[in-house]
Amino acid sequence: MKRSGILNSRLAGALAALGHGDGVLVCDVGMPVPPGPQVVDLAFRAGVPSFAEVLDGLLDELVVEGATAAEEVRAANKEAAALLAARLPDLAYVSHEELKERTAGARLVVRTGEARPYANVLLRCGVFF
Repeated sequence: MKRSGILNSRLAGALAALGHGDGVLVCDVGMPVPPGPQVVDLAFRAGVPSFAEVLDGLLDELVVEGATAAEEVRAANKEAAALLAARLPDLAYVSHEELKERTAGARLVVRTGEARPYANVLLRCGVFF
């Protein structure tokens, strides 16, 4: 058994298989997920695990060269907006509808237990060198 880091075997394996430019959607329980991307559903119950916990864990494991969120997060979920701005200073914004469309191109979707609106972000993987 791993001593630290991500213990969920499906998530650890999916992260290890990602390459440069691959998309990872970190989303709340309400985000519709189209067929196509691999889905690792971590939701246990409402709020568990939180969007912040999952995002922080993934940012510890991934090199991120870009990120996109729904512009609606700034008005509808100020806590998530502040979290995203603090963790991802070069964050780009698109409409929620466009973010949902871009989800189809993601390689991995990580579903959190977050039950507040617009707690979603699409990460674009970078390289460590």
